[in-house]
Amino acid sequence: MKFRFIPLLLLSFSLLSGQVSFDAKVSKKTLGINERLQIDFSMNEDGDNFIPPSFENFSVVGGPSQSISNSWINGERTYSKTYTYFLAPKKRGSFSIGQASIEVKGTVYKTSPIKINVTAAVDVPKDPNDPEYLASESIALVAEVSKTNPYLNESISVVYKLYIAENTGVRNWDEIDKPRYNNFWSQNINVKELKVQEGMYKGERYRYVVLKKTVLYPQKTGELSLEPLTLNVSVEVPSNRRDIFGRRTMTTVNRTVTAGKRKIKVKPLPQQGKPENFSGAVGNFNFNVESSKNILTSSEAFSLKLEVTGKGNLMLFELPTPTLPSSLEVYDPEHSEDIKTSLYGTKGRISDNYTIVTNEAGQYPIPSISFSFFNPKTKSYETIDSERIIVTANESPFILGKNETNKSNSNISKIESKDSKFSNIYTLTKLEPIKNDVFFGSVLFWLLFLAPLIFIPVIIAYSKIKAKKAMDFEGNIIKENRKLTTKYLAEAKKSLGNKEAFYVALERALHSYLKAKLKIKTFDLSKDRIKSLLINNSISSPNVDAFIKLLESCDFARYTPLAKSDMVRDYENASKTISQIDKQL
Repeated sequence: MKFRFIPLLLLSFSLLSGQVSFDAKVSKKTLGINERLQIDFSMNEDGDNFIPPSFENFSVVGGPSQSISNSWINGERTYSKTYTYFLAPKKRGSFSIGQASIEVKGTVYKTSPIKINVTAAVDVPKDPNDPEYLASESIALVAEVSKTNPYLNESISVVYKLYIAENTGVRNWDEIDKPRYNNFWSQNINVKELKVQEGMYKGERYRYVVLKKTVLYPQKTGELSLEPLTLNVSVEVPSNRRDIFGRRTMTTVNRTVTAGKRKIKVKPLPQQGKPENFSGAVGNFNFNVESSKNILTSSEAFSLKLEVTGKGNLMLFELPTPTLPSSLEVYDPEHSEDIKTSLYGTKGRISDNYTIVTNEAGQYPIPSISFSFFNPKTKSYETIDSERIIVTANESPFILGKNETNKSNSNISKIESKDSKFSNIYTLTKLEPIKNDVFFGSVLFWLLFLAPLIFIPVIIAYSKIKAKKAMDFEGNIIKENRKLTTKYLAEAKKSLGNKEAFYVALERALHSYLKAKLKIKTFDLSKDRIKSLLINNSISSPNVDAFIKLLESCDFARYTPLAKSDMVRDYENASKTISQIDKQL
């Protein structure tokens, strides 16, 4: 019975030894975006029609190279064939390397997919024997931060410089990973031309080019990270070879360089001495309030202008609201901005212009208006109070009351002449009867006569309706908000294809909608705050998630390449989400 099992064991061993294996192996499953990945496709039987994966999220920087091993040990043949590729990731994220296939004796074999996680750039130890070592020592990408310990909402600037050593050249470069400014309000400054300049780097003379400039306003306190800019650069470095004239020839090396992560420690604004009317303004500002007219007639309009000028986060706070007498008819303000951004921050002016109508004669005092801001240079809060303004509305000269009519009549005195006094004066006046003028009693006469009786009640009724609407402050704010939302959505639609302008307009539309609907201020517009407010107002979870996703799209758009189709999708989602939330609110 024992000998019967021997042929079965030999048969099973021969089947196992003849089984075809085709596997894929990688050098690492987690790597930085500045590292390289090696992948080997190995088989134990010679095959045909090898088809590699697409490598859609990677660039093939080496390979394919092929190696074959065929050996006999103790009469047993061992065969191995390997295809090797070297890959460079194109961007961060989790990706899958698909299946490779090969045909062995008419049967197709495939490898299993492999998950690869690509992180931000990492520090790679320098190897003097690496052929890219010389290139790595000749080029550097640096992020220069103006201030690493700012206050909340204080501006800082980041300048990205590419340093190049002497006797080294750069053919071109590709941006493979853009910096991300999470928890910062960012504004890119356009670099019009790349100008080669000279400077010092690590104590040595280098040439450098400014590639990117950005102004940031931190929106959160604590330690924040600026994720790095990463480039793939074609570097020309001297080789060991010489030409016929004895000069060293240049060789081109592809090098991935990164600016490295930068840590920013953001200080909170002090609570001591913080004014009650502080709305988040950080910088150095001037505040002015002026009236277009101080003396006018009743029912005449004038404008009240509140203006802030200076340097700071001008786009991230609201101007104060004036307290006006209730008898004045006040219209929603017209907001205007004239702002320029440079490496030194945002500078310019913002203003709110109110149109006001006086309905009755009298004096209307406009109390002093206060504007508060935090000055990072003095590390203290400052408050500017405007002067008190008095607007005088006089009675219209075209409308006379009973008292004025009686008064004018009482001033007319009766003139009597004495014959004895004027007896020596003789008149030669020839009196003739007055001819009947065609105007009196005509149609035009009666139209002009009756017109005031018809239009005055209409004007009074219209004024009352307008005054009633003006007193509906909440309704007016909602209307103005809808106008602003519609305006910015229209701007976004016009800017489809222009990523920067589209997402700035879309973000303003979303913020304008929230500020009126949820009654929150600009500096309260954090995603967590918005989410909790929407949930507390009984907004459904899908709409809340859709709104937060739109805000995240506006943030990511500043440093993520997007197609026009992505902008069209975000525009349609914004219109739909705002409409649904508006119905629920």
